[in-house]
Formats: sequence, C-alpha cells, structure tokens
Amino acid sequence: MPQELLLNSNNVLVILSNWWWIALPFLLYRPFFFLWRWWRFELWISKQKFVVLEITIPKEILKPVKAMEQVFSAFWGNVYDPADWWEHWIDGKTLLSISFEIVSIDGKPHFFLRFPERSRSAIESSIFAQYPDAEISEVDDYTKYVPQDIPNKNWSMWATDYQLSKNDVYPIKVYSKFFEEKPDAPKEEKRIDPLSTLLEGMGKLGPGEQLWVQIMAGPITDSKNPQEGLPYTAKGRAVADKLAKRPDESKGKSIIQQIAEVLISGKTAEETEEKKPMDIMPPEMRLTPGERDIVAGVEQKISRLMFNCSIRFVYLAKKEVYQGAVKTIPFGFFQQFATADLNALRPWSNTITKIKKHWFLPLNLIIPRRLYLRKRKLFKRYISRVPPLFPRPGGTFTLNIEELATIFHFPGRDVASAPFISRVKSKKGGSPPGLPVE
Repeated sequence: MPQELLLNSNNVLVILSNWWWIALPFLLYRPFFFLWRWWRFELWISKQKFVVLEITIPKEILKPVKAMEQVFSAFWGNVYDPADWWEHWIDGKTLLSISFEIVSIDGKPHFFLRFPERSRSAIESSIFAQYPDAEISEVDDYTKYVPQDIPNKNWSMWATDYQLSKNDVYPIKVYSKFFEEKPDAPKEEKRIDPLSTLLEGMGKLGPGEQLWVQIMAGPITDSKNPQEGLPYTAKGRAVADKLAKRPDESKGKSIIQQIAEVLISGKTAEETEEKKPMDIMPPEMRLTPGERDIVAGVEQKISRLMFNCSIRFVYLAKKEVYQGAVKTIPFGFFQQFATADLNALRPWSNTITKIKKHWFLPLNLIIPRRLYLRKRKLFKRYISRVPPLFPRPGGTFTLNIEELATIFHFPGRDVASAPFISRVKSKKGGSPPGLPVE
C-alpha cells in the first residue's frame, strides 16, 4: 500500500513538472492585458499634441453660469471621439479629457484650458458663441515654470484629489440654488456666485505662492462599453425608483407560482392581495418634500450630458513664504457644493498630503518618506493631467454639464470685481463696410 501511494505521488510530481505552465495563462492574462494596454497608450499619447489656452474674460457677463453650461454642452461634442476595438487595443487610443484650470500665480488668478490641439478650432468657437467679447490666447504651460522636483529644499506643497461622498448619481448643489429667484429680491442677493470665494482667496496670495485648481472632464455616453461611457442612466433610475418606493416589476410572481396559489387557495391574485388605504395612492404622492427633492435631483442629473471627471488642487510656495492655512481656500470653495441630503465633494483621504500616525510606533518612522512620495505623485499627476489612480482605472466620478458649469465658469464684474482679475479692457469691433483694401 505505501508503495502504491509512493507511485501515485511520483506520477503527480511528474505531471506537475511537465504541465505546470498550463496554469500561467489563467494567472497572468489580466496583468498581461493591463501592461499591454498601458504600453500602447503611452506610445499613442506621446504622439498627441496638447495646447494650453488662457481665457481673458469680458467686462460684462449677464448670465455667466447659464452661458457656461451651453459651452460645456458644445465641448462634449467637440471632444467625444470613442475608439473602436482596433484603436483601443492596437493603437492605444482612448477618450481624452479637457482640463479646466483656475490658477493663482503670485496673487493673480488665471483661467486656463488644456486639450488636444486638433479640437482647438471647435473649442474656441464654442467659447466665442457664448462669450463673444472674451479674448483667447495660446500660452506656455505654467507648470513648466516651477521646479519639476517639488517638494524640494526650496519649495513646499500641499495637495489632494477630491471624490464624491455618495453615489455619483446624486447631484451636488448647482448654480440655480445659489441665485435668489424672487423678482423683488435685491440685486446683491441675486448675484451670489460660489466662484467669488475662490477668486477672492486667490487674490490674497503673495509673491512666491501659487494655487492650482484642476477639473478634468472627459465626455461619456450612457453605455456599458468602458471604451465609450458608463451606464449612469440605469444606475440613476434604480436609485430614483428605490427612493420613490416604486414597485419593482422584475420581481413579480411567475405564472407557475400564480397558478399554484389559485389552485391551493381558490382565489385569484387580486382577491388574495389586501389593498391598504395608502396603497391606493401613487408612490410619488407618499413621498415627503425632502424625498421628492432627492428623486427630482437624481432624475435631473441623469437627463443631461455627462462627463467623467476628476478634481484636485495643489498649493505650492517657496519655503520662506509657505502658509499652510492657504489650503482652506479651496476647501471652503468646494464645501459650498455640499448638501446634506444629496451629495458633496470631499478630499480623498488616500491622496491627501497628510498621513495620520499609527498606533504601531515603528510605522511612524517612515511617515516622512511616505508623505514625500505621495506629494511627488500628486504633483506629477497634476502636470501630466492624468486621473488619480493612473495607470489603473478608477478614482473618477460623473458630473453633468450643469454641475461642471457651477464649479467652473467666467464670473461677471458684479460678482468678482476685484482688480486682480484680468478682463478685456475694450470691446473689439469689425472693420466698417466699404473700407478700401489693397
């Protein structure tokens, strides 16, 4: 008997030594496709040319946020160009994003856009359609004018990525909630713009200080194909139906189950079910005002064009002028879009440049090194304009054009009248008709 067991074990060892490689494709196919995709993407993106435009806003903007919503709607069509199977896996093509950036350099705010150069004409046309008096000029990437090894012995920084506190089908507070709609309300009450908080804070920075706010947005469709979009409508509809307590038709009784109940009880399904007084009312009529607002907010969000987004900010300054309290400026700005019953933007604890001490004391010895590496990673991802978890997927969330316009738009003079904000000094007009031309 022991000899038979020895022979069997020898046979198993022989089989394993000869056929061990069969398991490798099942174990390594995911890492292989990930590395392949990353390699092809790096080759493809290295051939793409990007342009940075600075927008000098006009003196008077009557509807700054509503106009920007139309701009985002046009941007969606300007940039949306999904890859087919060959382009995705062989060429390495992907859906590119537009980076919307509000930057303060030595206390002077700027509005920048960074996007593929091939979309320049369409994007400029979209801006001029709503802001005909704006000035658009191509500029060098401002991130190149600071040391590329920050943080270092001369420069300090503080940064974080942002994420939503709830499922991204719940909307954040949008611009219509910031404006007083009553016709008899004073003008100053009507002109409440959340962007003024950020711009006023940026104007307080001094020489050697810079605050960068970046909103990256890539157009997506309501699709299950990850190369084209995300199935946000189905997800949002499921959330809205659950909140509205609408019956789930997919969980109804089967025909066989209904026949069995009739044969056993002798009553039809309608006779068996006892209608309660509240069941006669439609589900929507049984909602509280707060629940009704949540359902309306979710349904309104998924009805508009969507972007896949990531948001981050970086504060960097020379060590002799570095102020840790400056980080509260973007904190306060993004906090304005929070609502208790819907959604909110909050710093992502996995990326924030602050690491809490651990109860296991030896781990605290490496906190400075971990913090340095996290800062380097955040700085590099900002200047490269890549998502938070790049090259891995994830870390992004969906915002519609109304939400994006609330966060990024060009403010009117009544809202942000501070002298540090650059505006077009004079209105440009066309040449008079009949002017002789050589």
